[in-house]
Amino acid sequence: MPAPKRQVFTVIVVSDHSQAVRKFQVPRRWLAYAAWAAAVVLVVSAVTIGHYFSLLGSSSENSVLKEENAQLRSQILLVQEKVAHISATLDRVERFDAKLRTAVTQLQDPERNLAIGPVGSDAESTVPGPAPAAEANLNALPGKVGSLEGEAAWQERSLRDLQEYFDDQRSLLASTPSIWPARGWVTSDFGTRLDPYTAERKMHEGLDIATSVGQPVYAPSDGTVVFAGVEGGYGKILVIDHGYGVKTRYGHLSEILVHLGDRIHRGDKVALVGNTGRSTGPHLHYEVRVNGVPENPRKFILE
Repeated sequence: MPAPKRQVFTVIVVSDHSQAVRKFQVPRRWLAYAAWAAAVVLVVSAVTIGHYFSLLGSSSENSVLKEENAQLRSQILLVQEKVAHISATLDRVERFDAKLRTAVTQLQDPERNLAIGPVGSDAESTVPGPAPAAEANLNALPGKVGSLEGEAAWQERSLRDLQEYFDDQRSLLASTPSIWPARGWVTSDFGTRLDPYTAERKMHEGLDIATSVGQPVYAPSDGTVVFAGVEGGYGKILVIDHGYGVKTRYGHLSEILVHLGDRIHRGDKVALVGNTGRSTGPHLHYEVRVNGVPENPRKFILE
């Protein structure tokens, strides 16, 4: 049986310079091998190029992520610094709150039930201090911020109580009749005395301040005029309500300079000294009544 003939391709090369024509015989299987090799090279090249562009995209994305992470770290550090600053501020405010409460120990208002000194347990009143940056990470920030919000709300309530308390004290001080209503000589003090008309021992419910007719009478504190007119032995009389159950009365006046309902302030000129009513000479009869009970006016005068 004859051997199969090899399948070959003849390649003829013709030169432009009149050189001899060359012939090359290439077996068919070589061409097949070359085609497979070219295909493999193309596939490998395509895969390599695809992987290269993929790496380029990943590198670009990684750069963006690194930049974002750097920004986030910077923001976290900034938040941590602010949290630490707020913590320190709250700590100072709490210490100031405690000092204020200690300062008003003797002025405690039982109706308001204002606690004096540090309020609550140590766990409630302790403001967290600044934490190291290594520990105060992103996961810990929400809890710390929540704790600060609670401390700030508590401190706000505490300071509001103190403010209301001091407002009341300021109003009380402004309403306390603490200055002399007129200048002169005290001729009759608060207490029992011989009545100048009957010579009997009777309770004198105020101070008699002797001075000349027409001398000014000043309001000893803030208040509202609740009576201005004539009342029996008092003659012309002025009554001022200072609030907190305190009223002052001014008798034997020659002239009243204010009217019913007027709001007056400490130091305002409200009347003139006279000799009206049951009086033995020019003077001002001055009374202080607390919840309707006469009190010694000297207890209130600070001058």
